[in-house]
Amino acid sequence: MKHHRLLAYSSAGIGALLLAGLAMAQTKPASEADTPIPRTPVYHTDPGQPIDSRAPTKADDRPAFAQQTDAPYDHPTDFKVTEMTGALQAPWAAAVLPGGDVLVTERLPGAFRIVGKDGSLSAPLSGLDGLHVTTPQTGLLDVVLDPDFARNRTIYFTYFTYDEKIVGNTAIARAVLDARAGALRDVKVLMQTLPLFPNDTTLAAGTKSGGRIAVGPDGYLYVTIGDRDNAGIRPWGVAQVLDTHLGKVIRITKDGKPAPGNPFIGKTIAEPGIKALPEIWAYGLRSPEGLAFAPNGDLYEVEHGPRGGDELNLIRKGVNYGWPLVTHGVDYSGKPVGKGASTGPGMEEPVYYWSPSTAPSGLAFYRGNNPAWKDSVFVGMLNGRMLSRLTPEGQARWWARKPCWPDMKARIRDPSARWAGRGDLCADRQRRHRDQRQDPADIAPAQADARISH
Repeated sequence: MKHHRLLAYSSAGIGALLLAGLAMAQTKPASEADTPIPRTPVYHTDPGQPIDSRAPTKADDRPAFAQQTDAPYDHPTDFKVTEMTGALQAPWAAAVLPGGDVLVTERLPGAFRIVGKDGSLSAPLSGLDGLHVTTPQTGLLDVVLDPDFARNRTIYFTYFTYDEKIVGNTAIARAVLDARAGALRDVKVLMQTLPLFPNDTTLAAGTKSGGRIAVGPDGYLYVTIGDRDNAGIRPWGVAQVLDTHLGKVIRITKDGKPAPGNPFIGKTIAEPGIKALPEIWAYGLRSPEGLAFAPNGDLYEVEHGPRGGDELNLIRKGVNYGWPLVTHGVDYSGKPVGKGASTGPGMEEPVYYWSPSTAPSGLAFYRGNNPAWKDSVFVGMLNGRMLSRLTPEGQARWWARKPCWPDMKARIRDPSARWAGRGDLCADRQRRHRDQRQDPADIAPAQADARISH
């Protein structure tokens, strides 16, 4: 039986929220189980040495610059985890409400729930019928609060339709949260991305769907859309085509319109008369799993590579991130993807990558006052089953320094570090691990939403 939980963690001034689970990784086909490379690494904690000693998946791959991968370990501070609840079903995202409660999405069947700071769990919130979905089920992905949420109670979220294993493309909506009534009000669909039904029944619900939202300093919504390809040595090239939203970061207004200043507004592509979609901000992405703005206003994204080559990217206007023409990984079969190139002209390098894969998920920048975690970004790991911390070195070069919480063996879905003194995360774990305890100075129970403190 799977257990999904919300976990809170802290260390002298950090607060973060993690969603974690034990579901299979989104990008793993059945054949990968035969690989000789261990799917879950054994982490090493030798100061100054990489924490993952496995050989790179792509034998001839070389980093483009120092510390682009295999960064050194460091342990700057201790922390502990406290479970909030273990009753969630397939949680995917969490947003911390002003009073300390947490709004959580459950993926499929889609539901919003509120986890109280006392550990209570609400019934599913009403109001999703306002989407007017005609398929039997609706799946939920990300949820974020409007910057003026304390006044307007507005949330933004992504969802998909689901009917007999046919998964609709990612859509974006907004609503007003009425927590006291346990309801969503004034639900409005902002945008349905194209194509509406991008793949067949061979991809599971939520696979390569993207769906992460970040509200920019400019007030616009930035949203990731996955390429929805079913893998192979000749991937579907939609991430390189500008008349589809697949494999893109899009940028829209809070009313769902193309944001002013988008790089491809009014531009034609390839065939005469075919215009690029005006919502596109950046392209060439595979399976984006996390999206967040740094304190300096830079936008970062993490995504799954094929087999190896998971990436952390600095997202910039109009830039091509290369998939499927270049990758630091290989196909699941072990064969090269396309021509096997790792780099190419006009294609942006990741600022950091993981090989073999650890399946990075959500990410969150630290905004607290603890000097040990200054300038850090936290990345949840699915196959890697840990919370990873990265810090910058030089000009936007990111390197891993601390494998936070590797002992839990939990799939971390969504970290959130949004207020000082406490944080939250979502995680899954099997029931047989429910009553295990770690050193209380390190990590406490392992079964739910949890809080971490110093």
